[in-house]
Amino acid sequence: MTYSAKIIRLNADADPTMLGVQLGRLCIYRQHPVAQVCQDLDVSKAAVYRWFSGKHEVGKHLRDKVLAYYRRLLPPA
Repeated sequence: MTYSAKIIRLNADADPTMLGVQLGRLCIYRQHPVAQVCQDLDVSKAAVYRWFSGKHEVGKHLRDKVLAYYRRLLPPA
């Protein structure tokens, strides 16, 4: 899956301290599909794109689940 130039730019310009932006950068770098993120986290594509672009932060009720998912996607140290 290839990410659009628009989402790559929005992600690059977004606040790097936001968990959703960090997840977006990792997914873009690893070419991890948004559809897979949606399925794995049981959220909509719109929510994922809002996280990736920094328009919305991950909700408190999902934060631990998203953080664990992010850590699973990280390459081994």
